[in-house]
Amino acid sequence: MIDNSAIKLFTKRRSQYVLGKNVELSQEQLTQLIKEAVRQAPSSFNSQSSRAVILFGEQSDKFWELTKEALRPLVPAEAFSATENKLKSFAAGVGTVLFYEDQNVVKGLQEQFPLYADNFPVWSEHSTAIAQFAVWTALAEANVGASLQHYNPVVDEAAAKEWSIPASWVLRAQMPFGSNEGEFGTKEFMNDDERFLIFS
Repeated sequence: MIDNSAIKLFTKRRSQYVLGKNVELSQEQLTQLIKEAVRQAPSSFNSQSSRAVILFGEQSDKFWELTKEALRPLVPAEAFSATENKLKSFAAGVGTVLFYEDQNVVKGLQEQFPLYADNFPVWSEHSTAIAQFAVWTALAEANVGASLQHYNPVVDEAAAKEWSIPASWVLRAQMPFGSNEGEFGTKEFMNDDERFLIFS
């Protein structure tokens, strides 16, 4: 492996699906870590369009319960048990980060810079992705496990109602986090020749 501290951190960041509550950091420390990771994540035009809702304990459990009920009419009855168990595994951690993008920021930039109007929604997606990666990597460095989930837009309305989410915030991803209670799978990589072009 390349001897680079950033690459080592990126390598440490992996999906953890077996979460627990045995996290050494306090709720306050976790909150500050997540907030600072989002703050430091770059965004186009320094738009800072990313928003995060941090749920701990019963509030996190509530989110996954809302997700379960939103999925119930959509998932075949014979498959619902597996879905329910999956959601329980996310709720088994200490918390969940809900990642949003503020569309008022996007629309404001579109009006201010009409030449790039079509690009700002795309750049907003870049911003949330970078924020998600920043939080995930920061958690990994602190030995906190996490995974990235996408139950939007199924649960959007219920979550917005439960936590009074501003109407301009659009849910993009969810990150349950907690202690690492399971092994990490081996990550396989595609052939470099199919992924990179290098010219000199």
